[in-house]
Amino acid sequence: MKIGYARVSSTGQNEAQVDILNKHNIEELFVDIASGTTRDGRPALADAIKFARKGDAIVVTRLDRLARSVLDLHTIAKELQAKKVDLVVTEQSIDTSTPTGRLMFNMLGAIAEFETDSRRERQLEGIAKAKAEGRYKGRPVSVDGEAIVAALAGGEKPSAVAKRFSVARSTVYRVAAQT
Repeated sequence: MKIGYARVSSTGQNEAQVDILNKHNIEELFVDIASGTTRDGRPALADAIKFARKGDAIVVTRLDRLARSVLDLHTIAKELQAKKVDLVVTEQSIDTSTPTGRLMFNMLGAIAEFETDSRRERQLEGIAKAKAEGRYKGRPVSVDGEAIVAALAGGEKPSAVAKRFSVARSTVYRVAAQT
């Protein structure tokens, strides 16, 4: 049986992946809407692996849809190997039932992790530069602290203040403690 797995970062991105998977005659489809940097919060991936039986193949469009770290990829590969389930990556011509497919799987997994690490490093460098130039000040203040303090001083309950200003009750307590 061919089992399709798609992972997208946001709603509405899965049509292209699902179309490609359907062209490869998948019989069952599992979809997660989550980041690929970790396996946490991806129940469909766990379900797909659990669903797969000996002789089945899990089909994904690209390796980075499955995982973005070599450790996660190898963990997934070992789980599939233990169940005698193959992995097919359609857009990168990987099929772990062959020696060449296993080699490509390992090489592209390392490249995907490198790409993720490089992107994170560039982002941190950009933030550090912006902070040094005084352009990065964090998230803009979105809470009117004076209005919250005034509402509390007027006798309003913290829960009511939180609801009126659309903030968490903990924010109301934090603002009150700062005055």
